[in-house]
Amino acid sequence: MIEVAGLTKRYGTFTAVHDLSFTVRPGEVLGLVGPNGAGKTTTLRCLAGIIPATAGLCRLAGHDVAADPVAAKRTLAFFPDEPRLFDYLTVRQHLAFVARIYGVANHEALAEPLLAELEIADKADQLPGELSRGMKQKLAIACGLLHSPQVLFFDEPLTGLDPLGIRRMKDSILVRARAGATIVLSSHLLHLLEEVCSHVLILKQGEKIADGTLADVSARFSRGEAGVSLEEIFLRATGGAAPVES
Repeated sequence: MIEVAGLTKRYGTFTAVHDLSFTVRPGEVLGLVGPNGAGKTTTLRCLAGIIPATAGLCRLAGHDVAADPVAAKRTLAFFPDEPRLFDYLTVRQHLAFVARIYGVANHEALAEPLLAELEIADKADQLPGELSRGMKQKLAIACGLLHSPQVLFFDEPLTGLDPLGIRRMKDSILVRARAGATIVLSSHLLHLLEEVCSHVLILKQGEKIADGTLADVSARFSRGEAGVSLEEIFLRATGGAAPVES
């Protein structure tokens, strides 16, 4: 479960996120959307404990991110849009390294199904320099999933993936949500959010414009029309701002 109350992040006199509150329960997939500079990535980094919040409370699976950061981070997997890998570790060695950090016993039994699920089992003995952009992303995802995290943050997770890889990634997200994981997915690909998200949170200039189930947010901005897409809802909610990355 993710609990956020009054989250604020300032850089000097600039407020990137202001008084943001929301909750994501186990089994829910929250789509985090907003125009460029809306504060999506800043929000995720504060929740993950990568940068400190100026004010507010953030809990991951019951652990206060500020007061008990190690326990909070043990429940989490954070997937940024740019995979960060070690140049001189093979795919298999990456997984062994992550397993040691998280204390995952008998990690080989978990690693092999993950590599097969993400279709990189045949790359197990290759270095990152030998992998495509999409394969690097899959390796980063495999490393993040190895310790069976309760909370998952995806920041533009489909960057570099081919159409089949995108389909596999969507399936992986849904499988873990059904197993009880709490998931936040930040993306400017609104059709993706419509397919996998149960809830949506719309940000603009660091403030919450709307949040709730897809049905609830759609009803609020559809003006009584049927079949209004999430893209049209987004445009209405943000005053016509384009849904691009931040």
